[in-house]
Order: sequence, then C-alpha cells, then structure tokens
Amino acid sequence: MERQFNDILREKIADSLAAEIPRFTRRDVRVPPARGKACAVIGMRRAGKTTYLWQLLSERLAAGVPRTDLLYLSFEDERLEGFSASHLGNLLEIYYSLYPEMRARRQVSFFLDEIQLVPGWETFVRRVLDSEKIEIFLSGSSARLLSREVATSMRGRAVEALVLPMSLREYLRHHGHEPLNRVAPKEERSLLDRNTRAYLMEGGFPEALGLDVRARYELLKTYVDVVILRDVIERHSVDHPVALRWLVRHLLGNAAGTFSINKFYGDLKSQGMSIGKDTLYAYLSHLEDAFLIRTLSLATTSQRQKMVNPRKVYPIDPGLIPVFDRSGRANRGNALETAVLLQLDRRGADVSYVKTDGGFEVDFIARYPEGGEDLIQVCANLDDPSTRERETRALLESAREHPRAQKRLITLDLWPSNIPHPRGIHIHKASDWLMGEKN
Repeated sequence: MERQFNDILREKIADSLAAEIPRFTRRDVRVPPARGKACAVIGMRRAGKTTYLWQLLSERLAAGVPRTDLLYLSFEDERLEGFSASHLGNLLEIYYSLYPEMRARRQVSFFLDEIQLVPGWETFVRRVLDSEKIEIFLSGSSARLLSREVATSMRGRAVEALVLPMSLREYLRHHGHEPLNRVAPKEERSLLDRNTRAYLMEGGFPEALGLDVRARYELLKTYVDVVILRDVIERHSVDHPVALRWLVRHLLGNAAGTFSINKFYGDLKSQGMSIGKDTLYAYLSHLEDAFLIRTLSLATTSQRQKMVNPRKVYPIDPGLIPVFDRSGRANRGNALETAVLLQLDRRGADVSYVKTDGGFEVDFIARYPEGGEDLIQVCANLDDPSTRERETRALLESAREHPRAQKRLITLDLWPSNIPHPRGIHIHKASDWLMGEKN
C-alpha cells in the first residue's frame, strides 16, 4: 500500500508542476505575516479558498519564483483512501528526489488543499515548519474538520487568511468594471450605481455570478444545504435536524434582524417541537463556525447584558437574502447592511450594535485595529423625512455614549440636495464606502 501511495504522490506532484494555473479573479485577502508559521486559508464552502491558493501560487510565480518551487496538492482524491500522516512524510522525500538541489539552496512553497482529509496531518506540518525551508499554505472544509479548525489544530503555529464571498470591488473586477480612478466620469458613476445594486441582489459567491435568477437561487440553496448537512448535522450528530432547518430558514429569512433564542424556543414549542434552549444556542454557534451566518452582540462592557439582549444575525453574503426572504420586497436595506458588516470584517474591525437609553438603535459601532471608532447607520433610501430624522437622531443620541466615534451614514442614494446636511455626520454613498480601503 505504501508503494502505491508513493506512486500516486509522484504522479500528483508531476501533474501539479505541469498544470496550467486556472483562470481566476484576483481576490483582496489579507495574509498576516507568518514567519515560521503556516497560513490557513479559511472561510465558507465555495467562497473561493482553493482558487485563492492558486492566486498565492501565481503571485510567487509572477515574482520570479521557479514553477518547480511551487507545489499545489489536493488531498480530495479517492485513490488516497487510507492515507495518513506516516504516508504524508514520504511527500518530502519524493519531491526532493525529483529536485534534490532545492533542499539545500532555497525555500519552496507547498499549497496543501483539503489537508484535513489526512489523519494526523498536523504533526507533519509542524515538523516541516521546524526542519525544512518550506512555506506552507493550508485549506480545507469538511464535516471532519472545519476550515477554521485547520488553523486551531496547529496550536499557534498557523495564522488565518479569511476568504469571504466577493466584495463589491471584487465583484466589479470579476465583471470587468472595476474603476481605475477614484473620481469617475458621470457615465461610469451611473454604471457603478447599477452594479452596486446588482451586487446586493446577486452577492459574491464566485460560481453563482453570471447565472440567471433561478439557477443562482438553486445553487445557493445547495450551498446552504451542504453546510447544514455536512458541517452541522453530520459533524455534531444533530438530534433535531428539523428544528435546525427551521432555525436556518428563520435566520436567513430575517437578515439583519434581531434574534432571540427564548422567542424562537417559544415558537418551536408552540409547534410541538421539544428541544432545549442550550441545544439552540449550540446550533447557532455551529452555523457561525461554518461561516454561514455572522452574529453581533450589543455594545456593552457587561457580559450579562450581552447575554440577555438579542443578537443581530446576518448571512455571510447578501446574495443569500433574496433566496430565503419571503416578504416579496427587494430588501436592499438589509442587503446593504450585510455588505457593510462584511466590509468591516475585511477591515479587521471589532463590531457590535448600539442601543441607546432612549431606545434608538445604531446598526454598528466599529473599532479598528489601528485605532479609531465609527458609529455607522445604514439606510438604502433617505427620501422619506421621517426616515432621515430617525436615522440621524439615532446617530446623534448614540454619540453621547460614544463621544470618540465618528458618526457615519451610508446610503445607496445621495442625501437630498435641497435638505441641509446634519452637522457632525459624515454621509457616504454606499458604492464609495464599500470600494474604499478605509474610511
């Protein structure tokens, strides 16, 4: 069996080094400094983790690294059934037997995809990091080991690079419409506005882009079903799959809304479903671990207040909202709020929501790694005077409790030209804010 595995590895190495790099849209993923550590590429299924490994490989190739120094291997191969860390150790010897001069002379890069399918892979990777001149990138997602756990299994020897579905800028780049200049002609601004609205409806899962509405919905439903089945039901031996599916439909159908376990527990009980609140809390955590949803807690220093107040729940991509929403409305506001939150995540912000003593709510308070805070209110349309008054008043009231924070209002349309701007509030057009690197 070992000889057979060695032959397969030799074949996979040769095929990989001879393979053409697949076409891809460049992604703007932050890779933390990782001297002496592996880099684990994490994120939801089908968000583009494998493609991003190829992007990292191609960047090194473009920088002048020889192709023989860049090895991509996927372990999702039925011929490797029974493959383990002891067989994985032969990978180095086979590779260096083909290119013996590399072991002593220079660093090489390994891109190991679906690595979690090899039992005991962690010990192999740690040994390689300690003893070889090899840069290692890892990725994986399955019921056996979620992508985030690929990093945690390394016990501090790996950093995380999070791949979310495409941002607005990546979406525009994919369609060949990425603006090259910050100040664009009027025609390009109109196109950008149309594309921004299209992005909020279609979302950023790469395989779903360009599909008609029916095909896109079917594909995205399949993604969600696979996460429920593989990453939650199979992985955690879920005893109440019907309750779990109700929970997912509720969360994705009420994007950007508040969610209370106690209220949902009562709803299930009224339907004759017997399930514990602790189990529902666990299901919510499992869905977040699988990157299907993103939850926010109330901005407070009191842990008790965080626990007793409802969380706000968002899908991992705005494109999931119309698939599960049953209101019949476009729901651009919820989609825009979701896109803003995901962009804050890309910027590394620590995000919560705010509720003032007067009962007003602000969508986000964001605290950035480099310092600074933003109070952010998101509203798709500001034509209605009562909407403008409500949104601005919430910002002004919350600023009393968070005086260091900049007050920002993000909207799809411009503030009405005949209405004075509220003092102290920065008003951003959504396309400009989502396209910016920082505020």
